[in-house]
Amino acid sequence: MGAVTTRRGLLLGRRETRRRVLPPGVTLESLTACTGCSRCVERCPTHIISLLDERPTLDFSGGECTFCGDCARACPEPVFVVLGSTQLAHVVAVGDGCLARNNVACQSCRDACPQEAIRFRPRAGGPFLPDVNVDSCSGCGACMGVCPVGAIGITERLEEGVHA
Repeated sequence: MGAVTTRRGLLLGRRETRRRVLPPGVTLESLTACTGCSRCVERCPTHIISLLDERPTLDFSGGECTFCGDCARACPEPVFVVLGSTQLAHVVAVGDGCLARNNVACQSCRDACPQEAIRFRPRAGGPFLPDVNVDSCSGCGACMGVCPVGAIGITERLEEGVHA
């Protein structure tokens, strides 16, 4: 996963970048084989794959990755090299803007997580605080789209270079 400057940002002189979030089974090395045909985009049942600079990237704002493999089966090139992958190269991280961290009761991320990787631990004098079990987190993004304040981001897994 790397930061990519958008064309619009470049033309407008902005340094804002979007992070490339690789689909399951794609590595940075295999990404070079992508021709930008968009078959993976068309086949994704949750519509989270889009093209960024003619290469696939994931956007969890409207859905999650179900690891169905439709994108890999649709791709005519050797881009999806780790077949049957059920984990992405990142895990979620709950930021400071989280409602629960700001004394507002909210657990929508926990409710959306299919792996039950987000738990809330009690604290004295306020709402429970979110805690992400990175070993259980698949990086599917289910929690990101449901967060009412967009406080959930992603961070690399500890194993460098593994984008499975």
